[in-house]
Amino acid sequence: MTLNVTGLSAVRSGRTILHPTTLEIPPRSRIGLVGASGSGKSTLGHVLIDDLRARGYNVAHVPQSPDEALDPLRSMAFHWREAEMALGLATGSTDRVGLFRALKIEGGDMRKRPWGWSRGMQQRFVIAMALIGAPDLIVLDEPTSALDPVVAATTMDLLSVTLKDRNTAMLLITHDLGLAARRVDTLMVMDEGRLVERGRTEDILENPQTRAAKSLSAHRSWLALPC
Repeated sequence: MTLNVTGLSAVRSGRTILHPTTLEIPPRSRIGLVGASGSGKSTLGHVLIDDLRARGYNVAHVPQSPDEALDPLRSMAFHWREAEMALGLATGSTDRVGLFRALKIEGGDMRKRPWGWSRGMQQRFVIAMALIGAPDLIVLDEPTSALDPVVAATTMDLLSVTLKDRNTAMLLITHDLGLAARRVDTLMVMDEGRLVERGRTEDILENPQTRAAKSLSAHRSWLALPC
């Protein structure tokens, strides 16, 4: 099912930080949302999530750092049960084993608290929780910024494989063009709270049309990064 939203906007302290925006997100699509810091990327992501959830769609969110999703005083088992309950699912009814195997965290001790797992395993655990309910859309907001490049690349590789046979669409919010170039088919460019350019990833990277897109793609060093 294609997800359609119209007129998404946000105002803070009397200032428009997200101008009216319309989006169409087909199933299985891989979309990147890029822009400079403060361009409105994360704001658009949060407003999109709120709008779709209010209309009954299943939308998952993976934040920048596992610290934003995991309570350091609670066990990993507790977090998993809470995620199941939040989706109205019976405790233990989800395919945790399958998700953990796909994301290569099957060796993680669920009795431990987050700090007993590595940072990479923590973030993969958060991704596994996001996929529990077979969401229509998963929104990843700078999901690898807290990881080193090699762990980040491995995490994104595993996510790509895990999503391969699902109808879940993916929106990747990032300022890292190296990450976006390798992970998405479509790029959307934001500038000052507006969506200023959208197209095939390779087209925008090779032939950007707007000032914002030209600025982002001007430095080609990102091509060498592994993720």
